[in-house]
Amino acid sequence: MKKLLITGASGFLGWNLCQRAKSGWEVFGTFLSHPLDIPDITLFQVDVTGYDDLKGLFGRVRPDAVIHAAAITDPNLCHKNRSISRKINTEAAINMAGLCSDVEIPFLFISSDLVFDGLNPPYVEEDEPSPVSYYGEHKALAESGIKDRYPPSVICRMPLMFGDPGPIAKSFIQPLIKAMTEENGVNLFVDEFRTPVSGKDAAQGIMIALDNLPGIIHLGGPERISRYEFGKLVADTFKIRDAKLNACKQEDIKMAAARPPDVSFDSSKAMGLGFEPGSLVSELEELREAGKDM
Repeated sequence: MKKLLITGASGFLGWNLCQRAKSGWEVFGTFLSHPLDIPDITLFQVDVTGYDDLKGLFGRVRPDAVIHAAAITDPNLCHKNRSISRKINTEAAINMAGLCSDVEIPFLFISSDLVFDGLNPPYVEEDEPSPVSYYGEHKALAESGIKDRYPPSVICRMPLMFGDPGPIAKSFIQPLIKAMTEENGVNLFVDEFRTPVSGKDAAQGIMIALDNLPGIIHLGGPERISRYEFGKLVADTFKIRDAKLNACKQEDIKMAAARPPDVSFDSSKAMGLGFEPGSLVSELEELREAGKDM
């Protein structure tokens, strides 16, 4: 088997990628502060912001391909820790692309729908980034730096993701269900729209992208939906009868990082390659039946 290196294996997306990839690759993963065991995966504790550490990892693993999923993904945290966000979300990604360039192996970078300002949806791959947060800016800077450093790289822009989080991480759905059953409920925006996809389907799309093309690809789900409508769908699917969902607008909640109103994706390019994300209802029902709600 060829060797695949996945950074950020302890995170939500990284863990789902490991599950998907291990049937066809010998998978190696990295973690930083959350040790874990993933059956059939060889794991290394590595700080991806340390270039020498990354170079040493390459020497030990000698990968045939790399998926760089390690990141700080909370926009508010990135806003409050801008220098750390840039080191992890931009500089580490460009360094990783450079190491792949040196040995001419496939490199895939995980980017985000938050590289857009949300004013001209649905977004296609050719649309120019226009971020409104430091997180989005740092992902956009990584994209441009990677394209300059190693043009054959693959860049997968990901939407809001939910699903089985693995043993360490959480997707946003687990805290959402917890919050909607508490006394004060959960505030959900009626004016913020995304095209969510399950972690399982996200991993499917990423592996298709790795096999098929250089360049940028969008991996959104089939439905455009607001945060509030998604919350209602979760409550209905998981049969939470007394769910407390507070409809609100973005302007009603003070947050450190600005949020775009609508970063829905047009993912027809990926779907033409065989990407087949399930409906939100079917993916949520699968989670409920598997007991992955908490």
